[in-house]
Amino acid sequence: MDVEKKKSKVEAGQPAGNPPPARVRTILLVDDCLETRLMTKWFLDYVGYVVQAFPNAEEALAQFDPKIHDLVVTDNSMPWMTGAEMARIIKLRSPSTPVVMYTGAPPEDRTSLDALIQRPSPLPSLKEAVDQLLATRP
Repeated sequence: MDVEKKKSKVEAGQPAGNPPPARVRTILLVDDCLETRLMTKWFLDYVGYVVQAFPNAEEALAQFDPKIHDLVVTDNSMPWMTGAEMARIIKLRSPSTPVVMYTGAPPEDRTSLDALIQRPSPLPSLKEAVDQLLATRP
C-alpha cells in the first residue's frame, strides 16, 4: 500500500494496517507480607500487567473500582479481614470481577474465588490463572 492510500485511511479513521494495541489490564493486589507483595507486584508488572498493591483488605477495598481493576489477587491470612472475606465484598460490588487467591492458607469457603493458587506454587502458575481468567473478559 502506498503512503497516500495509508494516509487517507488513517485520516478517515480506518486502521492503517497495524492492529490496535491490546488494552493493558489492571490488577488489584492485596498481601500483608511486604516481601511477597513486592515480589508478586514486580512479577505481574514484568509480564505486562499494571498492578496496584495494598497491604490489607481495608485499603484495597477503599480503592477498588471495577471500571479500573480487571482482576483481584489476594492472600487469605491477613489481619482484620481475610482474603476470603474481602473476596465476598468484591463479588457483592462487582460479581464479574475475577478474584484469585494466592496463599499458603486457603479458606474452607471458596465460593467467592475464581481461582486458588496455593503457595509455594511459583509465580508463573499465578500468571497462568490470571491470563486464563482475563482471556474471558472483554
